[in-house]
Amino acid sequence: MKRVAYLAVGVIFGIVMSKAEIVSWYRIYEMFRFESFHMYGVIGSAVILGMIAVQLIKKKEGKTIKGEQINFSDKNKSIPRYLIGGTLFGLGWAMTGACPGPMFVLLGQGVASIGIVIISAVFGTFLYGAFRNKLPH
Repeated sequence: MKRVAYLAVGVIFGIVMSKAEIVSWYRIYEMFRFESFHMYGVIGSAVILGMIAVQLIKKKEGKTIKGEQINFSDKNKSIPRYLIGGTLFGLGWAMTGACPGPMFVLLGQGVASIGIVIISAVFGTFLYGAFRNKLPH
């Protein structure tokens, strides 16, 4: 029953992303050319909502769906790791016109060519898993 609920939330989220034009290649293009605030407003709202959610989880000692305690690491992570990862993510986003969540929304809209991007993303995730121990973390 939980899986049906998760599927329903995912479908609703996909519809919202579609209606809000978050999956639109043209909106993403506008963002990277600094021609529109639309995507920056959406991303900024998500960051603020995420910050609020993390603070609530910390304050209320939130648990996972399986009942496990959620712990946040206060370790100081290296700046280069975030710069390199963010740059690779941004380049992939700019080249494909989609980030991971909207890829599946686009597939649901019937954009068949996004299948190549999804297959590439899955392959990249596999490669990361295969070489994770050799990468700087």
